[in-house]
Amino acid sequence: MGPEPPFHTPTFVLTHRPRPSIEMEGGTTFHFLDAAPAEVLCAAREAADGQDVRIGGGPTVVRDFLAAGLIDHMHLVQVPIVLGRGVRVWDGLQALEDDYDIEAVSAPSRVTHLTFDRKPS
Repeated sequence: MGPEPPFHTPTFVLTHRPRPSIEMEGGTTFHFLDAAPAEVLCAAREAADGQDVRIGGGPTVVRDFLAAGLIDHMHLVQVPIVLGRGVRVWDGLQALEDDYDIEAVSAPSRVTHLTFDRKPS
């Protein structure tokens, strides 16, 4: 990433090995937290000061935030390649269609773009 990452915002990293925050050029500060998704989201919202909060990560992070009901809008890109053992995104997330409007669009490159929008309560 170099000395100036492209984020230019506070960035919260979920980890089992917390460490001191790192300030980078261009306004990016990495905060390393060992915390529940709701706690991390609360810290990110406070740091965002009314701006959008974006969540990035692998299947475990996505699943944890979805299972906790913390995602309002999500764009997920799935690539149909099996690389061996790994973590499955959808395990334990039955009936997402009850809470989200879901749109799936397949691209010629064989990736599938999934968009989830929380249904009004």
